[in-house]
Amino acid sequence: MTLIKSISGIRGTLGGEEDKNLTPIDVVKYVSSYGKKLKKDSRNPKVAVGRDGRISGIQIIELVKSTLSMLGITVYDIDLTTTPTTQLFIIEHNLDGGIILTASHNPGNWNALKLFNSNGEFLSKSDGEEVINNSNNLGNCFVNEVDLGQIIKFENSFDIHIKNVLNLKHVNVDGIYKKKFKVVVDGINSSGGIIIPELLKKLNCEVVKINCNPNGDFSHNPEPLDKNLTDLKNTVIKEKADLGIAVDPDVDRLVFVCEDGVLFGEENTLVACSDFVLSKEKGSTVSNMSSTLGLKDVTERYGCEYFSSKVGEVNVVEMMKAKKAIIGGEGNGGVIYPESHYGRDALVGIVLFLSYLVEKNQKVSMILNSMPSYFMLKEKISLDENVDIDSIFSGIMSTYNEKELDTRDGIKINKKSGWIHLRKSNTEPIIRIYIEAKNKEESEMFFSEIKKIIDTNS
Repeated sequence: MTLIKSISGIRGTLGGEEDKNLTPIDVVKYVSSYGKKLKKDSRNPKVAVGRDGRISGIQIIELVKSTLSMLGITVYDIDLTTTPTTQLFIIEHNLDGGIILTASHNPGNWNALKLFNSNGEFLSKSDGEEVINNSNNLGNCFVNEVDLGQIIKFENSFDIHIKNVLNLKHVNVDGIYKKKFKVVVDGINSSGGIIIPELLKKLNCEVVKINCNPNGDFSHNPEPLDKNLTDLKNTVIKEKADLGIAVDPDVDRLVFVCEDGVLFGEENTLVACSDFVLSKEKGSTVSNMSSTLGLKDVTERYGCEYFSSKVGEVNVVEMMKAKKAIIGGEGNGGVIYPESHYGRDALVGIVLFLSYLVEKNQKVSMILNSMPSYFMLKEKISLDENVDIDSIFSGIMSTYNEKELDTRDGIKINKKSGWIHLRKSNTEPIIRIYIEAKNKEESEMFFSEIKKIIDTNS
C-alpha cells in the first residue's frame, strides 16, 4: 500500500515498509518536519496532540509527543478526542498548531497524522507541501536534554467543544431540552461514543448507546453509509426512538436515521442544517463539487447564492472565506459552520439539526420527505496500470460541450437535470465517478454513458 501524503495529512496502513506504510519511522519523520516548520514560524511553539479510538493510536501518540518534545516544542496532550475538538482546542488555547491521529472513515488497520495550523484549520497547500518535501531533509532539528519541550496533560478536551456548540446563536437549547428527544447513538467504538452522549445528556435527551466503547474495535465498516448502519437502524425502530445518529471515528462526519429506520442520508445532513441556518439569517453557502445540488436548491430558495469548491475540506474553507459563506461543508455529512470554527463538525451538525426539528415540530421522516429529491451514484472504474488516464480524460472532454465542463478538480459535466464528476486516484489506476440526477434510472443512464466513453478511450 502506498503511503498517502496530502494537505489533509499522512495516511496509511500500519506496519510494513517505510514510505509505503505508516511505520514508526514515517511518524517520526513527518512529525519532525511539521515541528521544524512550526519552529521556523514561532520561537516557542505549542501544539495540541490527540487521537481517535483506534487501537494503534495509543502507541503512536507516545511517539508523536516524544518527537515534538525532542524538538523543543510544548505539547498539550488531549489524548482521546475528535478532529473538531482538536481544532477548537487550538483556537481556545491560542496554540501554534495541532496533530490528531485518525484515519477518519478508513478501517482499523489504518491511521494518519492530521496536521493543523494556528487557526485550527488544515495546513494550506503550500504549507502541507513544505512539510512533505522537507521530511527527508531534517538536518539538525532536535534539542539537547535541557531544552526538551514540556508535555502538559489535559483530561477532558470535550468540555470546550460541548460548551462551544451549546452557545452558538440559533441553537435552541431550551426548545431541545423541552422536547426530551430519544436518540440512538452509534459511536463506532471511538471518541464519538463518549462526546456525543455527553452532549445529548446536557440537552435532556434520552440516549441509547450502541458501539460507544472507545476501544477501537470497530463493529462495522466505519464509514457512515447505509449499508454499514443496519444495527443502528434496527435499534431506532426497536427503541421507538425519535432518531439515530452515526459518526465516523474522528467525529467530523454525521448522518441521521429517521424514526422509521430509514437513513436520512449523509448528503442531506448539510442540506437540512443549512435550511435551518438560512431561515434565521441570509448568506451564501458552499459545498464541494461532488456534493448534492440540494444545497444549491435550498440556498436559492432563500434568495441567496451558492458556490462550489474543489473536493477537500481545505478547499471548501478557502471558498467559504472568499464568499463570506454562513454555512458550508461536504456531502459526506461534514457540516462547517464558521460561527463555531472552520472545520467539519458532527456536534455542530447535531445541535443545528435538533433545533431544526424543534422548529419544524415534525418527525425526521417528514423532514426527509421535504428535502430536494435527487439520486446519487458513487462508482469507480479500475484500469490497467499501463492505461493513460489523462488521454481518457481528454477523450471525455472532447465529447461534451465546453459550457458543460468544469475542470477545476478532475472533470465535472453539468447537465440540465444533474451532473457527472470524474476524478483520478493519486495512488491507484482508478477513476472515481460521482453522479447525481433526479432519479436512479437517470443516474444509471449517465453512468452507462460515461463508461462507454471510458471504454472507447482506454
